[in-house]
Amino acid sequence: MAHGSRDPRAAAAVEALLDRVRRRRPGLEVRSAYLDHGPPTLGQALHGLREAVVLPLLLTEAYHSRVDLPAALAEARARDARLRVRYGTTLGPHPLLLDALDRRLAEAGVATGDPGTAVVLVSAGSSDARANAVVAALARDWGRRSGWWAVTPAYASAAGPTPAEAVAALRAAGAPRVAVAPYLLAPGFFADKVRRGAGADVVSDVLGPAPELVEVLLERYELALRAEPAAVPA
Repeated sequence: MAHGSRDPRAAAAVEALLDRVRRRRPGLEVRSAYLDHGPPTLGQALHGLREAVVLPLLLTEAYHSRVDLPAALAEARARDARLRVRYGTTLGPHPLLLDALDRRLAEAGVATGDPGTAVVLVSAGSSDARANAVVAALARDWGRRSGWWAVTPAYASAAGPTPAEAVAALRAAGAPRVAVAPYLLAPGFFADKVRRGAGADVVSDVLGPAPELVEVLLERYELALRAEPAAVPA
């Protein structure tokens, strides 16, 4: 279950990711659902099923994963008491997502761990400080494991620094080159905003259907299978 967007590119990216999951696991039925901005809703996706695993296609734990998605799931289960559902965790944080970020930067022409390149890791941002702290921790982990000049977090909304502020700070600190890595699942408003306004030398693509995300999604699925049905976060 993804957040959903008015931008049709977002749903296309989600469907491309799920198509890769289907190819990776033939025989596993995979249905998409969206919290907002278009069908199918979670209730529509669960229709006709007796058992399912619901996975939030979100990169951090925040309001949507803690409140909105469990509420949608509770509503679906209230309509059909026979439905047995297991609820998985968000895609991130996960070490493979750093591999996916490296991949997208390499596709943009930035050698992995280039010591002459500072990286700004940009998430959508959240009013939940815990979610922003997870992104900051991910940036620290990325910096420790790589040879980048530096890795610093930034947020496209709801928190600071903004991508432009982070890029400017790195330039002021003497970074030879600055690249922006969007920690975003799909194209849309935030990705376009970052690409237009960051002022970096390079901006890589969103994560989209990166093969690393396929592996993370399947891992989350397997973990959720071991949980008790209806184990929905409070």
